[in-house]
Amino acid sequence: MKEILFGAAYYDEYMPCERLREDIQMMKKAGINTVRIAESTWSTCEPQEGVFDFFHVEKVMDAMEEAGIHVIIGTPTYAIPTWMVKSHPDVLAETVNGRGIYGARQIMDITHPVFRFYAERVIRELMKCTAHRSCVIGYQVDNETKHYGTAGRNVQEKFVKYLREKFQDNLDAMNAEFGLDYWSNRINAWEDFPDVRGTINGSLGAEFEKFQRTLVDDFLGWQSGIVKEYKRDDQFVTHNFDFEWRGYSFGVQPNVNHYHASGSLTIAGVDIYHPTQDDLTGMEIAFGGDMVRSLKQDNYLVLETEAQGFPGWLPYKGQLRLQAYSHIASGANSVMYWHWHSLHNARETYWKGLLSHDFQENDTYLEACVIGKELQEIGSHLVNLKKKNEVAVLVSNETLTALKWFGIDATESDKGKVAYNDVVRWIYDTLYGMNVECDFIWPESEDFGQYKMIVVPALYAAPDRLLEKLNRYVENGGCLVATFKTGFANENVKVSHEVQPRILRNCLGVKYHQFTFPKKVMLGGDIAEGTDNREAKVFMELLKLDGAEVLAYYDHYNWNGYAAVTRNHFAEGYAYYIGCMMDQELLKRILMKALEDAGIEKIVKEEFPVIVRKGINDYGKSVWFYLNYSEKEQTALYEGSDGRDVLTGESVKHQDNISIPTWGVRMIEG
Repeated sequence: MKEILFGAAYYDEYMPCERLREDIQMMKKAGINTVRIAESTWSTCEPQEGVFDFFHVEKVMDAMEEAGIHVIIGTPTYAIPTWMVKSHPDVLAETVNGRGIYGARQIMDITHPVFRFYAERVIRELMKCTAHRSCVIGYQVDNETKHYGTAGRNVQEKFVKYLREKFQDNLDAMNAEFGLDYWSNRINAWEDFPDVRGTINGSLGAEFEKFQRTLVDDFLGWQSGIVKEYKRDDQFVTHNFDFEWRGYSFGVQPNVNHYHASGSLTIAGVDIYHPTQDDLTGMEIAFGGDMVRSLKQDNYLVLETEAQGFPGWLPYKGQLRLQAYSHIASGANSVMYWHWHSLHNARETYWKGLLSHDFQENDTYLEACVIGKELQEIGSHLVNLKKKNEVAVLVSNETLTALKWFGIDATESDKGKVAYNDVVRWIYDTLYGMNVECDFIWPESEDFGQYKMIVVPALYAAPDRLLEKLNRYVENGGCLVATFKTGFANENVKVSHEVQPRILRNCLGVKYHQFTFPKKVMLGGDIAEGTDNREAKVFMELLKLDGAEVLAYYDHYNWNGYAAVTRNHFAEGYAYYIGCMMDQELLKRILMKALEDAGIEKIVKEEFPVIVRKGINDYGKSVWFYLNYSEKEQTALYEGSDGRDVLTGESVKHQDNISIPTWGVRMIEG
């Protein structure tokens, strides 16, 4: 990519009045060079079955082409028109709650042949209208795709076929692996397969959710294939992946395996939303960026992020700019807002864009003007930033699902409050605050050896081959940090009958037979001394040494014979095991020790709220980002080679003290 794409989603179809020319004038003032259109408007593009009207699409392309603004076209398939549901009501997904009712977006069965027929037709017509246009630089297939819980008869028939292939038609093998003899759930004929929506079996239920995720892989691959028939070689194909939603982008997406689903794309894309004002930390920006960059080990596109957002997200002065450069610091080649103007009707009326409902200039828009002007001047030094991180965090959709069925802190009457993503973020957020940049890897990732340290949060469901691969990683000189729950069950969520943590006992040098919830349990040991909070939290495994050394033990009259955190020198490498959750300050001490064992020199001494990230630009130079996530001016030590401030051109020497303004950023090329 030759430039940073800076822009917004633009909906001429939603406008209460004609103002395309005025909008373009304001976009040019803001330095906006890209808009994304069409992805939400199937009923406008095809108002009646087989009747196509691309007036708004062509109108916007004409205007943007004249203005020299790029266009990304979104296929409009994530919200279906009323005429389709009227003639074919069964296109609505049948979920655990029954058949849906028309109204919301993303309520259809993405496998349904009728939906696929109409979707393919509108995509092809849209491609004929747009692929030849010089302003069109790429395509977004669908929008934040998921399986939407589809579980109707046609989907379950596909699932049975999938299971027959997985178990090679061997029902006995499936019954044994899933433990279906329990409560008389055994299936003795494929024709007798029950409605899986009623299952109480975690193995079968988790396998169905895994299967549902493959429907997304297939759907995006199918759409990408159609688009690739028409697109030019210089046009990309992307998709805007999102994350587990907790009112903002939080963790691994439960309903999509991003690693698999990204295979058909030419560049990965992402939507990232997060708190602002006093709650702005940059963690969600970094987490989402690191994850999506890792999908293809390459730069990615931020296709949506907030401008004003919800009323409580209206950014303080400087925050919009800080957010933009935070995305770029993670390797993003675009910053695109959802959306240009605030809507005057419907569900997202108060999810505000760059412009408010009155279309007037405002502080957020004016700050975007500053960003746009700066990117025009310095964007060539920030585009295509490459990273070579030495630390990776291993994440698993299978584990996420398994720990939904068998919650970490669940009881007989309560599913629990701490989920897999809480453990992932506990690890990631601590590394982030330490200014340790990392990649993400998946069970299917090939080259673990490129990393000096791999952190494995709560890998509850894992195939033997993955655990053996982690053993070899340590044996060959890597440093592994694994947490509680790792290796407990196989990929089919069948708990092992071996001593835990089964295969990883080899490298970890520990074993355990029991676990419990900590109550008034403190952590003792040299590594815990002097910390403000030594409390063991949520879940604790009662570790026994099997070659490892103790870093922390349970400081409790009943549990003081057990280790809580251990370290083992195994062959050429090191393996750490963390048997409970704990305060981040203590976790940071453990991770710091592991970094030392891994041979990773922690050059940057600063910690949150000063966040330091870096990458190599197209000129072969390192660009260091010093991001101040606080309301106070901060000072930091510049650890790069002698260089210059990217914005001002001011000379900066190695180990100079640099000041970073409130909610501000310094970028140094050296």
